[in-house]
Amino acid sequence: MPSYTAPTRDMQFILHDVLNVSEQDTPGYAELDREFTSAVLGEAGKISSEVLSPLNPVGDSEGCVLENGVVRTPKGFKAAFDQVREGGWTALDLPEEYGGQNMPYVLGTAVGEMFSGANQAFTMYQGLTHGAASAILVHGSDQQKETYLPKMFSCEWTGTMNLTEPHCGTDLGLMRTKAEPQDDGSYLLTGQKIFISSGEHDMADNIVHLVLAKIPGGPEGIKGVSLFIVPKFIVKDDGSLGDRNGVTCGKIEEKMGIHGNSTCVMNYDGATGWLLGEEHKGMRAMFTMMNEARIGVGMQGLAQAEVAYQNALAYAKDRLQGRAVTGTENPDGPADPLIVHPDIRRSLMDQKSFIEGARAFMLWGAELIDRSHRGEDAAAEGLISLMTPVIKGFITDEGYDMTVLAQQVYGGHGYIEEWGMSQFTRDARIAMIYEGANGVQALDLVGRKLAQDSGKHVMAFFEMIKTFLKENEGDEALKKDFLDPLKAASKDLQASAMFFMQNGMKNPNAALAGSYDFMHLFGHVCLGLMWARMAKASHAALEAGTTDEAFYKTKLATGRFYMKRRLPATALHLARIESGAEPVMELDAEAF
Repeated sequence: MPSYTAPTRDMQFILHDVLNVSEQDTPGYAELDREFTSAVLGEAGKISSEVLSPLNPVGDSEGCVLENGVVRTPKGFKAAFDQVREGGWTALDLPEEYGGQNMPYVLGTAVGEMFSGANQAFTMYQGLTHGAASAILVHGSDQQKETYLPKMFSCEWTGTMNLTEPHCGTDLGLMRTKAEPQDDGSYLLTGQKIFISSGEHDMADNIVHLVLAKIPGGPEGIKGVSLFIVPKFIVKDDGSLGDRNGVTCGKIEEKMGIHGNSTCVMNYDGATGWLLGEEHKGMRAMFTMMNEARIGVGMQGLAQAEVAYQNALAYAKDRLQGRAVTGTENPDGPADPLIVHPDIRRSLMDQKSFIEGARAFMLWGAELIDRSHRGEDAAAEGLISLMTPVIKGFITDEGYDMTVLAQQVYGGHGYIEEWGMSQFTRDARIAMIYEGANGVQALDLVGRKLAQDSGKHVMAFFEMIKTFLKENEGDEALKKDFLDPLKAASKDLQASAMFFMQNGMKNPNAALAGSYDFMHLFGHVCLGLMWARMAKASHAALEAGTTDEAFYKTKLATGRFYMKRRLPATALHLARIESGAEPVMELDAEAF
């Protein structure tokens, strides 16, 4: 059975050596000293490896079962959910006012990666609740916050987001779910939603659905969409639960992965709901939840890559196959371990260098969110808005690819369910699709985010790299292996952005045909920047006389691999972008 060990040492390195969190002026960061973060991450890691990870294959094999309108979760899930809830993990970074612990988002992100790596399907129940609670926190009335947030923060009640319908996914303006206003200020919702993660289950007393619907007589299309709070059980004035609402689970979707999570078809038959935010401004409120969810989904891609890599590495060290071409390395055995072979090393290094770079990118993004929300930093808010589709799209695409590489290390055993590797690949696959398919993320990046605020934020990113290169240009230890490759990759990114500026207006297809390549080009540059920053921190630690010399030397070798073997992909992406729309759009639809 696969195992999981929380990467706490690497997280500590990023938090303290690279991001220097305890030295930042962001409110709450002064408390994040090494001892404190070590204690939190250590406890989260223990729960991940000892409680959640053993349930991962259970959830995959048993799945969820719909019985008489109630979804039964896999064996052991409810007891584990109670344990996570009792430990206060469900509201780690939420405000104290409603029962949260008010820790920075960056620490919550690190903990979230551990939980997701140990058991993604399980962690989604609390993850969706966190997002729904965040939407109510930002857009809800005082009464709505007091009614729902304390129970949602503790996960005594869980939450969902209901967007998709059978006939519309990304194009939400086509939705048919209606919300009829009532004299008492409530609404009656009628319609069907599909693909609703955690839509019905047996682990919470109530489920608070956030549902997009149209109020009759409102504007056409997406401008007429509103968001509603629709609880499974009506909440009485005294906070106790009353009658069952008119919302039911029609079926559980049969799907490729995340079997331990109940992905439901939800039927609303005159269900009572209450408006969240303003009429016809539902997308504004929902995007509070969706943007958080997109960061969380990027984290899922990283987490599945990490757990798959851990097991592939262990297998490569243990499995005896063939002899090293340079001579026997295991003379007492019938063969050498897989890890002696260069192609296995190449695969493992692809995985390791991506995972460690992506983790730094993810935690840096979380730091930007803290600076934006806690420090009210407008520049940080603009930068994380730009980075969100890159984090979601690039990390989940690459994370899935890394699970496939990990599976390949096992050969035929990777394809056999007994070894558990296929679950990581199957679970990772959904991350490329939900919360906005990655093609949509690429379109959002090129079509909206690049030009946002007259291109101010992408220019700030270029300036950040330029400043980093200039500040460190005299560091010979960094120049050849890290600074020069980062500079070249950054130029490719700038050239691609210039191509869009010069061609996008007169031929929008020229920009959109290259959007997916641009998202990946951008992602590689972000990881290149993270590796350059990690290399600088590693050199500094070695020069200071660290007692953990092996860790920092390994970090440098891994970074050199990324800069030499992975980062040059930016040139390929640029060539594709500059080929324009013609190769993509040349065929008539009938010719396919």
